[in-house]
Amino acid sequence: MTDAELEDKLAKLEALFRRAGTAGEAKAAGAALDRLSKRKRTRQTEQGMTFSNPWSVRLFVALCRKHGVEPYRYPRQRRTTVMMRVDGALLNGTILPQFEELEKELYVYVNDLTDHLIANGLGSDGDDTRMAAPPALPKGSE
Repeated sequence: MTDAELEDKLAKLEALFRRAGTAGEAKAAGAALDRLSKRKRTRQTEQGMTFSNPWSVRLFVALCRKHGVEPYRYPRQRRTTVMMRVDGALLNGTILPQFEELEKELYVYVNDLTDHLIANGLGSDGDDTRMAAPPALPKGSE
């Protein structure tokens, strides 16, 4: 059963539970709802991600929350680590592809902004590919 089918069944069972005419209908709908909810919870596993910069962390956390996944950290974990309980299909099929695409855009934007600030604020090009060899040490200072 796919995630969409599971969500659809859960929504239908919740509606059935709310409008149940008898106690027996409500009990049956409640039991089915509990079974499907348990199935949904058991498909989730704990996943951890580590990022190299705070902007990627913030972007990933925002995407997780957008998709209903609440990120967390254990005590003493670094701020570059994000933990979550998530269905692997949601993480690998939706969240990570979106994150990778948006992170590329983020890097392009930050790079362009950095070039602009260096050129206009410092009056230099900041091109690190054109750097000279280190100057020679004076004799006797070795």
